[in-house]
Amino acid sequence: MELFIYEGKDEEVVLTKALEDLKVTENDILYRKEMKKGGLFKGSSVKFSIVKITDVQEYLSGLLGNIIKKMGIEVSFESSIRNKQISIKMFSNNNPILIGRNGQTLSALTVIAKQAVFNQVGAYPYINLDVENYKDKQIGHLERLAKNVAREVKETKTPVVMENMNSYERRIVHNILNDIKGIKTESEGEEPNRHVVVKPKRD
Repeated sequence: MELFIYEGKDEEVVLTKALEDLKVTENDILYRKEMKKGGLFKGSSVKFSIVKITDVQEYLSGLLGNIIKKMGIEVSFESSIRNKQISIKMFSNNNPILIGRNGQTLSALTVIAKQAVFNQVGAYPYINLDVENYKDKQIGHLERLAKNVAREVKETKTPVVMENMNSYERRIVHNILNDIKGIKTESEGEEPNRHVVVKPKRD
């Protein structure tokens, strides 16, 4: 990834110049902004450390490819960028290992990828990492499970504690049940034993 540095007195002027020089829009870049206080006779200034998201996308494919190759797994990638989010879908000859139990290996790879970019740029990218259609299937499973639990809670007026889930899975459940009348959801417990509790709610 090529890191571009721009500094100046006025934040808007500096960012505008950077975008013009790089021939991109703000949606096309990832950046860290640092404010620098001036000395006794100097005003404050701002510093932008910038990379193009397309460069981040290419870097991540190479990084993940090297990591997964060392795991003894053959992998190929399909990637896209939308609204500053980099989506990378992986296709391998051993998807279960790449996904891991309850998606733990996939989650770990996502953390490594984000941290690797942060170490170079000072900002975390938005990444959606998936193995074939694992997350799509996961969402479908959680949607069916959450709606069944919600139906049970509405009928019995009794809270139901769901199984332990990671933050991504809990967010899916909260979003699915957010608009269903007569129930509410809360996350309880401490990681890694945090879970969603579905409770009856008076409308």
